Amino acid sequence: MTKRERVVAALGGQPVDRPPVAFWRHAPDVDHTAKGLAEAMLSFHRRFDLDLVKVMSSGVYCVEDWGCRVADTGAPSGAKQCVEHAVRAAADWARVRELDPGGGALGRELEAVRLIVRGRHDDAPVLHTVFTPLTIAKKLAGDRLRDDLRAAPAAVEGALETITRTMTRYANAALDAGADGLFVATQTATREALAAEALARFELPYTRRLVEAVAGRATLTLLHIHGREIAFDELAALPVHAINWHDRLTPPTLGAARRRFAGAAVGGLSEWETLRRGPVRAIADEVDDAVRQTGGRGVIVAPGCVLPLDVPEAHLDAVVDAVKRSRP
Repeated sequence: MTKRERVVAALGGQPVDRPPVAFWRHAPDVDHTAKGLAEAMLSFHRRFDLDLVKVMSSGVYCVEDWGCRVADTGAPSGAKQCVEHAVRAAADWARVRELDPGGGALGRELEAVRLIVRGRHDDAPVLHTVFTPLTIAKKLAGDRLRDDLRAAPAAVEGALETITRTMTRYANAALDAGADGLFVATQTATREALAAEALARFELPYTRRLVEAVAGRATLTLLHIHGREIAFDELAALPVHAINWHDRLTPPTLGAARRRFAGAAVGGLSEWETLRRGPVRAIADEVDDAVRQTGGRGVIVAPGCVLPLDVPEAHLDAVVDAVKRSRP
């Protein structure tokens, strides 16, 4: 099978010659330019011969144009941070205006997508990373978002409308730029972040609008649910092809997810423990367990989130080797 054939078959729970495999890592030293990011993504993809390309834009590129000041603060994951938030008072939500998806930092990332698509040497699907509207609001405001959701919900909702309009246009622009699909990340869909009522009001409707905006166009919409005690079932009801979460840290397991979600489960690898520390036998065991739980169908072997920068390349080679040896 080609890489695209393998991924598409996995999304539909169809037989595959082996499960697809993917992992992704930030490149904080070069991701501030389109050329630097594209070259890093292409080099990483070629090095490990992965089945899809997940564009690892800075995790805060989406709020630069709204006034957040961002920097590499040395996070072990390589993720850049907002060191100065754009929303510092409740009144600042009204200053969140609709953006041109082709301008500024957003346009820079679209150019990176174009370069990656042109430089790709195989048919592996390219996924551009976008964030859900409430997650973007969290990046804009930091910890004060929680207080504003209680004290000034209408102000936040007004900004969420603007963010959603911008990001639905941007998601389609990414597909126009050549991306095959989207990696849609939420960092605000956990029991710790939101009570059930807040999830239903502030997270789910806006996330639904974002993924529905590309339904029918994207080959693969992969939803990443970040954190513990995730709202898996609520998000699994959205029109997405696959879901990725920290399955080695928080329920459900891959096997349980396959019974509760019609699309593909993406995971099986513990990025902060097994992939960092090894040994190689333990890494192969995790791959084998992921295949065993799912019968090798409807699964993409991957970490629960971004790789720490210090994961040894030999450990990543071990993942690929174990997947290529596996048979459903």
